[in-house]
Amino acid sequence: MSPVRYAMAIDTRTCVGCTACVTACKTENDVAEGFARDWITTTLTGHFPDLSLEIRSERCNHCDDAPCVTVCPTGASYVGPGGIVLVAHDKCSGCKACIAACPYDARFVDPRTGAVDKCTFCVHRTSIGIPTTACQAVCPTESIHFGDLNDPDSAISRILSRREHFTLLPEAGTSPRHYYLK
Repeated sequence: MSPVRYAMAIDTRTCVGCTACVTACKTENDVAEGFARDWITTTLTGHFPDLSLEIRSERCNHCDDAPCVTVCPTGASYVGPGGIVLVAHDKCSGCKACIAACPYDARFVDPRTGAVDKCTFCVHRTSIGIPTTACQAVCPTESIHFGDLNDPDSAISRILSRREHFTLLPEAGTSPRHYYLK
């Protein structure tokens, strides 16, 4: 059997931008005041009266080719279990090279520690067998899908196989594992 390879998909048809995911993440991960590991983005397209609003819950894309890992001079940014991109806070010098390298603006320096922080796909949960991230667990519209891409029977694999989807900034060449369902 293939090793676990975690991914997330956000359903842009059902996400209402309520920010429950943002609040759950801040609470679950004790995120510093004024910062967030995930956020809501809206994109309005078209011309009046034919307008379309897309709402997305965004975060670290946990890229297969993560530039943040490549540029980190101390090895603090690394690929952990399930392909999750993580930061070893005790190794982080706070140089911000990873912040500059990330095309998704998904990292910040925690003012309490001086180390870089970001979404971890709730590795503290998955590592003990909890199959959901905090953001997925609270989503009232069930717009967040998470699981193992290498398991063809997982919910994430099934939904990506039957729904059209996209990633942000494919031209960056990072091979992100954060998808948006159309």
